[in-house]
Amino acid sequence: PTMTFPLALVFAAVAAVSVGATEESQGDNPLYQWDPHGYVLYCPCMGRFGNQASHFLGSLAFAKRLNRTLAIPPWRSYVSKRNVPFTEWFQLEPVQSHYKSIPLEVFIEQLAPKRWPPGERVGYCYRPPTPDSEDCQMKAGNPFGPFWDDLGVEFDRSEFTGLSYDLSNDYFLKQWMENYPPDKHPVLVFKGAPARFPVLKEHRHLHKYVKWNDHMVRLAEEFFSGTMGGQPYIAVHMRIGSDWVRACEHVTDRKDFMESPQCLEDVPGALVTQDLCLPSRDLMARHIRSLVKRTGITSLFIASDKDPDVPDLQRRVGTKVQIYRLSSDFPQLDLVLLGRANHFIGNCVSSFTAFAKRERDANGMPSEFWGQPNLKSEQPTETSSKSEL
Repeated sequence: PTMTFPLALVFAAVAAVSVGATEESQGDNPLYQWDPHGYVLYCPCMGRFGNQASHFLGSLAFAKRLNRTLAIPPWRSYVSKRNVPFTEWFQLEPVQSHYKSIPLEVFIEQLAPKRWPPGERVGYCYRPPTPDSEDCQMKAGNPFGPFWDDLGVEFDRSEFTGLSYDLSNDYFLKQWMENYPPDKHPVLVFKGAPARFPVLKEHRHLHKYVKWNDHMVRLAEEFFSGTMGGQPYIAVHMRIGSDWVRACEHVTDRKDFMESPQCLEDVPGALVTQDLCLPSRDLMARHIRSLVKRTGITSLFIASDKDPDVPDLQRRVGTKVQIYRLSSDFPQLDLVLLGRANHFIGNCVSSFTAFAKRERDANGMPSEFWGQPNLKSEQPTETSSKSEL
């Protein structure tokens, strides 16, 4: 079975939700008044959605440490090739309940004309992008140029900071405060996210404030209740696209690679392996069969960046397992379903898996990884008749 939603209608409905969220009256909400402590802005331009989400958590922590308001950027979609407002997929209120923040579009429309006008727009970066660069080249290349063009922003000049974004170190915090006080540098606009990748362990908990909006949850519930019949299910992420195959060629004998700390940081001496990065179909099928046996759950949802060859997988896992996947390219909806499954198997190295893993951790839900070392076998568990959806 596959998803049959008319995606054009889905995106139109989501866009309507987004516009409503950004145009609603802000009244006297202090978040939408000028913050004398300054602002942090950045382009989420270093990778696809999973990377952008990891960077968002680190940037939120960075802004909080500096006591500056975070102007939450839109996501940069590589599917629709446009800026996607944060509220098109997520709720704004949970983030604002944690720390002062507003959508970047609101900052540009309501605050920038008077407080950050053309002629005073400075960009910041750690160092020159190339040895002979004289500025940060804030809009050079894709997606940097299209991202800021969609927001109608041009930069007048830029500065190299040379300062670390790791503000858990008091020395660097002091350097930022002394060199970039908000009265002289009210708006810090970074070429890329002021955050580490992968997201630091101490920032992962911030994911609990990243909550899907009602529309996204409703779409997932319709697929779950309709196509999947409302039964408990196992969800898996199969990262098998050609770009990933090439990336995994470089993992031999590395202690870490991309998001690998999420499954290796507590395993002394563990190295990234091919089984972790690009598990064989046989390995994945064996893991699925094991989880089916342990849980008694026979509904399987697949999220994949490439056609997962369902007939071949069906042959490998057995006919009693019912396989489901979305029929259209809507990775965020995949993530909603991955996050709410009764059990989940993901790719340790993938930032897409990392998003689902953090969400599941925040909700106390179990996760496993393909090829994970020292994976403890679990006793069969009694399955509830009601899924986590």
